[in-house]
Amino acid sequence: MRVTQCLLATIIALVALPGCKPRKAPPPPLPLPEINAARWLNTDVHPVSLASLKGKVVVLEFWATWCPPCRASIPHLVELHEKYKHEGVVIIALTDEDYDRANIGEFIKTMNMSYIVGTGSSSARDYGVRGIPHTVVIGKDGQLVWRGHPMSGLDQAIEAALGRASLPANNVN
Repeated sequence: MRVTQCLLATIIALVALPGCKPRKAPPPPLPLPEINAARWLNTDVHPVSLASLKGKVVVLEFWATWCPPCRASIPHLVELHEKYKHEGVVIIALTDEDYDRANIGEFIKTMNMSYIVGTGSSSARDYGVRGIPHTVVIGKDGQLVWRGHPMSGLDQAIEAALGRASLPANNVN
């Protein structure tokens, strides 16, 4: 009896495993949803909009202050911002956190986040983000170029959006 139960449990597990694979986030709807935030930081433009950034490469970073992988990727995003800001690349970090509750102003200073930050944003849901950090690269034409983890192919995705390289192999488009 015990052997039969173990065999049955093994068969069920083997049949169920393919369905347990992590699912990719669905692509955002087209045309791409407009971004939003309750508060915009590090910019003179209020509100920031994708429509106003057409003709630029836009990097949307979905993150949170409480997320260790997000914090680990911020120095890389700061480097990318410094490297590409004069080439028409705009980095926008969006969090659903409330500005005051998360003490985001102090966090931004501590992390040297010099790019645009939007707080109180619901855009992650609109873009089908299922886990953070998650990055979306939008080309000069306003079309989705790449999405994935900011530490895995983002540099090459920006270069591709600028027309200087091919897309990284892990492109999840």
